[in-house]
Amino acid sequence: MSRPSTFVPPACSRSRTLRTARGDFAVLDAVPEAPAGGHRGAALLVPGFTGSKEDFIALLQPLTDAGYRIVAVDGRGQYESTGPADPQAYAQEELARDLLAQAAALADETGGGPVHLLGHSLGGQISRAAVLIDATPFRTLTLMSSGPALISEDQRTKVRLLSEALASMDMARVWEAIQTQETPQDVDVEGEAEGKAVREHLRQRWLRHNPVQLITTGRQLSVEPDRVAELAAVTSLPKHVLSGERDEVWPVALIDEMAVRLGARRTVVAGAEHSPNTDRPAETARALSDFWTHH
Repeated sequence: MSRPSTFVPPACSRSRTLRTARGDFAVLDAVPEAPAGGHRGAALLVPGFTGSKEDFIALLQPLTDAGYRIVAVDGRGQYESTGPADPQAYAQEELARDLLAQAAALADETGGGPVHLLGHSLGGQISRAAVLIDATPFRTLTLMSSGPALISEDQRTKVRLLSEALASMDMARVWEAIQTQETPQDVDVEGEAEGKAVREHLRQRWLRHNPVQLITTGRQLSVEPDRVAELAAVTSLPKHVLSGERDEVWPVALIDEMAVRLGARRTVVAGAEHSPNTDRPAETARALSDFWTHH
């Protein structure tokens, strides 16, 4: 999971509800005030497995400074967006159609055209599925730390163990079990008080995730087919593949190959791993705004 250094959004943003034809979604909505280059469009940011809209907090200020309205969303069953205890509600196509509804609602609000779409990890594969249903709501697609098909064997084992735990224990007990396998350094913040606050926010986020959503999307990650050729055939949509220089979920070599197959712009963020958005936010924001501005 991405571990933001804070759960406090910057002054440029606010927490609100995005109302769509497929239900309500919790979002962080960051709006540029008066950027020097003018307002350049809007972007929809989709978090990964176990993540939330807060994973993108460090990107909000630099991207609004560049002139972009940024809406980071909790998908159904993630953190502050509620979801049912029905596995079918979290089928990939259902989540993809949620993205299409979110993009449509955002376009209606802004009075603008298509929006830039960014999906991190699982969010990238859901974003890919949305584009394959209908690419017209989107101006560009960025796949961030998201691979061409199923996750690595080691990660599949971890997801299987997590799913087994979720099936037999409540969320609080599973969180406690997860913490025995992690270290305090996993949250990179300054000061003991700040670190304690972030860890408590991470715990609260975990407790509010729907376990059925986690089990269902974890299974999706473990069986996802290679749909790169299908996506490459959507020639009307500019594509961007961005990752850190190391990644434990999909080998970087696979991500490199996917970018070539897509004919996509390729960005490798030095010093970052699976979450460039939290590892190196300034560099990641710059790469995103450069790509968006080019298109």
